[in-house]
Amino acid sequence: MEIEVQERTPLSSGGSPNGHYRNTAYMVNKSRPYFDAAHEAGLMAVQGRSTSGRAFVLGSGPLDSRPELIDFVRCSYLGLDNHPLIVAGAIEAIEAHQSLHWSCARTRLNFDLLAELETTLSEMFCSRVIACSTVMLANLGMMPLLASGQLTGGRKPVVVFDRIAHISLAYHKPVVADETRVETIAHNDIDALESLCRKHPMVAYVCDGVYSMGGNSPINELRYLQERYGLFLYIDDAHGISIFGSRGEGFARSQFPQLLGNRTVIIASLAKGFGASGGMVMLGTADHEALFRRYSIPYAFSVPPNLAAVGAALGSCKIHQSQELGERQMRLAQRIKAFDGRVATAEQGNPFPIRMIALGSEAMAIAIAKEVLSAGFYTSVTFFPTVPQGRAGIRVCITADHEPRDIERLCDCVLAKVAEVTGKPYPLR
Repeated sequence: MEIEVQERTPLSSGGSPNGHYRNTAYMVNKSRPYFDAAHEAGLMAVQGRSTSGRAFVLGSGPLDSRPELIDFVRCSYLGLDNHPLIVAGAIEAIEAHQSLHWSCARTRLNFDLLAELETTLSEMFCSRVIACSTVMLANLGMMPLLASGQLTGGRKPVVVFDRIAHISLAYHKPVVADETRVETIAHNDIDALESLCRKHPMVAYVCDGVYSMGGNSPINELRYLQERYGLFLYIDDAHGISIFGSRGEGFARSQFPQLLGNRTVIIASLAKGFGASGGMVMLGTADHEALFRRYSIPYAFSVPPNLAAVGAALGSCKIHQSQELGERQMRLAQRIKAFDGRVATAEQGNPFPIRMIALGSEAMAIAIAKEVLSAGFYTSVTFFPTVPQGRAGIRVCITADHEPRDIERLCDCVLAKVAEVTGKPYPLR
């Protein structure tokens, strides 16, 4: 999610680290009423158990007494999180080692299966891949190296964040600002980025490949700036992995040449479209890989992916190396088209599986999401700080495993509930 952090100084202010990139109290005070209302409506902290496809039973107790819902919240865009090969891979890895986790630093001792996973991913994605426990930890480990100039030949770059870069990126602004100058520009503002490239000898741009609230970064335009000015690109493609590319290399990686080179880092997820657990770093040089393995704090002092996660990811690799991947990608595209044929959103017509139903007020979004839940569909109600105040809505995650009829039913339900609650047809004007 993109957190709308209320920064205490102008977004373009330079490298002062003194709390200027955080205003946690403001965020908590403003958003608490929305969280309280969403929890009270049963829209957050929901518990359940998956059954088949995108269905799950709600709550606890005997399964046959619990209501079944269709889930449009999970980001398993290819429907792989329930795949037999992935589940079996997790079990087999634990059985092979008779262990779940070794409690020691990765700089000392690693599972052999983890090395196998990183080698396989590196071959699949033509990169030097390092697997991490989470995407957040991958970013936490890489950001200080970027800010300090270690990835840019010893010259500290001006680090430029996209205004709505994911919180797992924006969260690190104070750490980055402790090393170098930080700028924040409007979303996808290529002109502003080029202006900074003209003014400064070394610039690094931090953005998402596919944004979690919809849309994407203009990779081709960014590559042009990279070729012309030497722009360093730091792209978090957690929501783009697996759903694009013949090997599932993702939205961002599929638009680069065979080798990433020394001016690009791509962070991606091993969950979401990949269907397993954890995150990964794609690097283009041996030097960058060595820097991360030696000086990334989470790599040295946080736990590596556990064996269940490693085994699950190895199972997903088998799927990514088979024709099933293309079949699921095609099925996902058909499901997205089915949704777009019934509900108009700002994302209509793009190839990404995230759709935002814009509703405006937080109270209205919570009320409509509650009605949709009561009708048997679980969606994500979104409000500040995930989106700006007054721009609340419902996020729908479409997957290859959704039945076309369930997508149609969801769309009809949403349109009916919007009209019922607001007295107006969707889209609201």
